[in-house]
Amino acid sequence: MAKYKILADLLIIRRKPTVQSLNPQLNLLENKLVTIFGGNGFLGHYVAQAFLKKGARVRIASRNPKSSYNIKPLGNLGQTQFVQCDILNVDQVARAMMNCDIAINLVGVFGNEMAAVNGEGAANIAAIAAQQNIASLVHISAIGADIESPAKYGRSKAAGEQAVLKNYPNAAIIRPSIIFATEDNFINRFAKLISLFPVMPIFGAATKFQPIFAGDLANVICAASVNNDFSGQILDAGGPDILSMSELNHWIAQETGRNPLFVDVPAPIGKAFAIATGWLPFAPINHDQYKMLQSDNIVRADKDAVSLAGITPMPMRSLVDGWLDLYRQHGRFSGLKRA
Repeated sequence: MAKYKILADLLIIRRKPTVQSLNPQLNLLENKLVTIFGGNGFLGHYVAQAFLKKGARVRIASRNPKSSYNIKPLGNLGQTQFVQCDILNVDQVARAMMNCDIAINLVGVFGNEMAAVNGEGAANIAAIAAQQNIASLVHISAIGADIESPAKYGRSKAAGEQAVLKNYPNAAIIRPSIIFATEDNFINRFAKLISLFPVMPIFGAATKFQPIFAGDLANVICAASVNNDFSGQILDAGGPDILSMSELNHWIAQETGRNPLFVDVPAPIGKAFAIATGWLPFAPINHDQYKMLQSDNIVRADKDAVSLAGITPMPMRSLVDGWLDLYRQHGRFSGLKRA
């Protein structure tokens, strides 16, 4: 009998959520229903996983539910739900939030739909969250959101923030810097270009960034959903490293064993290039992105969401070996023969 008691005790220990024990406040997420708008995206997978680990039930709301089915194995049976939702359709937004406790808006776009999605879509979510008495709303914006921004993207994100706070004053708004992870579309993009071309132009070479790991940002979002200190605030989220665009490119080259010729593009030439070629489908930079590069993308010292959440952020170098090996000349997946 003693043998079976030991086995039972081990099973109980295994079921204890170790993440929750580190922060008792996060126990408030146990069995809560969380609707994640845009949960099928890059960041959404990390956010869903973070909530699932903390015992919440997750409902992924996206225009294409099938694209998020790979989240299902991350939770237990019945812990995940999927619903089709376009945030510009108020009826679909209302259905997506029905009976939920927490709403998370991760949706953000570039291009022609910026004003509609980043502004009107955010307003729809906030208004319906208020109507349905949703206990908590976390809205993800971006550093650089400013109603006076020269970039349409910055203005559209600021309009979204204003709409959210107007409709749901206690919403927590998080502005992340560049988000990185093994499958991101930022570091990987530069790493691929550096691996392919002997000469690399750098636009906005002096602009500073403070990249944050997607998993850390996901944990910040979880904390913001239950911590009243986040309510009604607009906070920034960044990692421990602050790098200029030039330093970032040189770091990628060093970590992948590449040695291209880097050319810092002067501002007038960069602007002209962005205007002339930005309309092309695969242009390296468009005019709006160029405008965003004219301002640093770093955390305001008195508005640090990561510190408020009590999280120690992960540096980029901690992921290098399993991440950038793809772009090394003799990386495990490079396809090149060793000398």
